[in-house]
Amino acid sequence: MRIASWNVNSLRSRVDLVGRVLDRLEPDVILVQETKCRNQHFDDLRHNLFTVRGYEVAHHGRDHWNGVAIASRIGLRSVEVGFSGAQQPPFDEARLITAEVGAASTSLRVVSLYVPNGRALHDPHYLYKLVWLERLRGDAITRGWLDSPTVLAGDFNVAPTDQDLYDPRRWRGKKHASPPERAAIAALGDLGFVDAARTLNPDTPEFTWWNYRQILADDRGLRIDLSLISAPLWPRVAACWVDREARAADHPSDHAPLITDLID
Repeated sequence: MRIASWNVNSLRSRVDLVGRVLDRLEPDVILVQETKCRNQHFDDLRHNLFTVRGYEVAHHGRDHWNGVAIASRIGLRSVEVGFSGAQQPPFDEARLITAEVGAASTSLRVVSLYVPNGRALHDPHYLYKLVWLERLRGDAITRGWLDSPTVLAGDFNVAPTDQDLYDPRRWRGKKHASPPERAAIAALGDLGFVDAARTLNPDTPEFTWWNYRQILADDRGLRIDLSLISAPLWPRVAACWVDREARAADHPSDHAPLITDLID
């Protein structure tokens, strides 16, 4: 089973590229972030991009910002959007969607998430980011993600360690690399989630994001897209890798797809 996670930075702007990547990588499931679509606009893309390729798809989008989706060609059930509990602003933003995929014997839950950026350490949005990550940890506990096969993947907007930054000195004291953000990611690891890419590739950068102003060949990137695997699912993980070809394409997203391959 192949699960892709990708912040596409506007699905309507990159529909052709997304189609080519789906055809080339043939993921069984793709978790999409930053669709930047309202649900009604996503419906305009549903058939030509997903249905014709055999995918069922669920989308959570409220405006032209954010937006998350799950597309699966191995079944799609029990879709839920947002956090459990109160959905008051700003926690009603379209940043979280979950679903069950796969056959009954190999069923698992996938979570597509888009963590708030945080903007800057002195900005109120930074505190929102930290609270958002704490609510994610709470849901992981209360919704049973820890005790069942679960893939928690998407754009976390956090580089967990200095190894995940092309120049740690440049990012010291800035968003994406601050101690509280990193502590929030570490707290998910303390629950039992395994950072698949870093665990399987301990000595390589595995960057997933590159600024548009930089040349990809210079590799001045960040690893801020993660695939976190619950302990019951971890024995089935065969590989986790970054598809740089999508980032090198014409008119790309600034993120590359992160691919997690599971043993069926």
